[in-house]
Amino acid sequence: MRTIIPLKKRPLDIVIIIFFAVNILFITYIVDFEQIAVPNSVIPGETFTAYPVWPPAPCVDLVHWWGENFDPVLLARPAWWKATIWLDALLFGPFYLVALFAFLKGKEWIRIPSIIYSAILFTNVTVILSEEIWGTHASPVLGMVLAANAAWLVFPFIIIARMYKEHPFTKEPKAAS
Repeated sequence: MRTIIPLKKRPLDIVIIIFFAVNILFITYIVDFEQIAVPNSVIPGETFTAYPVWPPAPCVDLVHWWGENFDPVLLARPAWWKATIWLDALLFGPFYLVALFAFLKGKEWIRIPSIIYSAILFTNVTVILSEEIWGTHASPVLGMVLAANAAWLVFPFIIIARMYKEHPFTKEPKAAS
């Protein structure tokens, strides 16, 4: 019977767990959820007062500040953008909760879902960054937006590389001598 490798001996998993935690605690249900709670375009420079119940007003203001200064597509909210946000809220959010548990406990059934998640995430971020670079709502500060999104381009490859092995969290027990 295989034994679980302790988390302290899986430092890359700790980094992935932190990535998932940041996503569930801040990105998915604060930054992205703001775009569901405030579904219509936000006009840069205009005073915004229609705050939703969630996320908190300072978080909404932060999202709008980021959109006004760096990320215009975030405020324009075209239909394809909203689709990526809904995927994040309905698919990625629950995945992060399950993945946090699985990576913490060394549950290998998360392997294939992690690979699927990584492929979808990389595709979404590539589409989003294509708009940021060449689109109608291209970023006026592209370097900043690319730097801010780099983790979502890199982590899919890190996760796929980590989940490539059939048994990423376990090892064969040592034979008795």
